[in-house]
Amino acid sequence: MSRTHAQRLAARDGYFPPESVVRLLGNSPVTPFLGGGAAVLLQVAHPLVACGVVQHSGYDRDLWRRLTGTLRALYLVTFGDREEAEEAGAVVQAAHARVRGTTRERLGPFATGTRYSASDPELMLWVHATLVQSSLGAFERFVRPLEDDERERYLHEMNLVARLFGTPADVLPRNYGDFRAYFDTQLASDTITATAPARAVASVILAAPLPAPLRLLAPAHRLASAYLLPQRLREEYGLRWSPLHRLALPLAGRTVRYGTAPALTLAAHLPTSKTLAA
Repeated sequence: MSRTHAQRLAARDGYFPPESVVRLLGNSPVTPFLGGGAAVLLQVAHPLVACGVVQHSGYDRDLWRRLTGTLRALYLVTFGDREEAEEAGAVVQAAHARVRGTTRERLGPFATGTRYSASDPELMLWVHATLVQSSLGAFERFVRPLEDDERERYLHEMNLVARLFGTPADVLPRNYGDFRAYFDTQLASDTITATAPARAVASVILAAPLPAPLRLLAPAHRLASAYLLPQRLREEYGLRWSPLHRLALPLAGRTVRYGTAPALTLAAHLPTSKTLAA
């Protein structure tokens, strides 16, 4: 049976209970609207991830449909019952299985002809890490700081999300300290860099018009995407940042939090179903 979002918030038949931190962050519009752009830009800063996106996703033709599909899968894993979560995870794994190939040019440290696969555990770990980093960054900057134990719980809950999407458990960080060490090490390496394919994706993410209901949020989306990136990547992507941009950040958060409130209140009482995973 279909259920409303309000009913899902109270349900305990999924992988995450109502008091979980992953639901706390997932129920805030700030997390996807202000953290989503930075997550994608971080993901494609890995040259092999960028290559897979450019060669397989049709990002320049149906960007928002594909991003909406990803958000739908995350929604069902977070707020669905266990059957819905597992079906959503299977959809994502099937999509990943089709994304494989070889690089057509040198990309960062990777030579022409380097093989890649979206099911590569190391690439899956990087994508997982970007979601954790961007979601925490957006929520803590625009909603409220989290306690240490909340960050720890969030990491463990997101590790379960990653496993449902097919990431092997043995590559996932055991605690938040391990996560920070992994993420910082990756950023300090020559692996993570904004190559030409990454910049092509960025140009679409930051310049493509949002769907009509979300266009009011476009400036906040672009501002937050730049803010949440590490400075080196922000510069490699050619994103401007100034004291004026920083002063505008609180307005970006308020725009999303209060601008979406009426629509979210209405949507909470409309039925959702497994068709979200389609």
